[in-house]
Amino acid sequence: MVIKVFLASSSGSTAIKKKQQDVVGFLEALKVDYTQLDIACNEDNRMWMRQNVPTEKKPTNGIPLPPQIFNEESYCGDYDTFFDAKEDNSVYEFLGLPPPPGSKRARAEEEEEQEEADEDREEEDLQSEEEEELRQLEDEEEAEVQEEEEEDVEETQEEEAE
Repeated sequence: MVIKVFLASSSGSTAIKKKQQDVVGFLEALKVDYTQLDIACNEDNRMWMRQNVPTEKKPTNGIPLPPQIFNEESYCGDYDTFFDAKEDNSVYEFLGLPPPPGSKRARAEEEEEQEEADEDREEEDLQSEEEEELRQLEDEEEAEVQEEEEEDVEETQEEEAE
């Protein structure tokens, strides 16, 4: 999965430049594999970005400004949503990426998976115990029925002998 960051290399807005640098710098610090796609020099990139930002995420004028972030073809968000994810320590989720091995979130997910596996094992053990108890009860019932049948046979034989 490649993260695509749509940028404008020749933006006249210092605010846009700063936001672009913030996104790129943070992705580099996290060592996230990403590609920069310039919308200022490449009309195809500009058109693709504009067409693929969901309508509800576009500003009132309908033209989304860079930076816009995608995971392959899937829209992740703009700078504001990226910034919110950064503040919430949820950038990997924002990007649609698994947390890096050894991170707190990865360890938490591993612990959760382990707990689920333990619960499943306990449930299977309990089910096995219940099945064993049921088998024992069935065996005991069968033995009782057999014992009663033997007693009936003995009584019949005694009656016939008299």
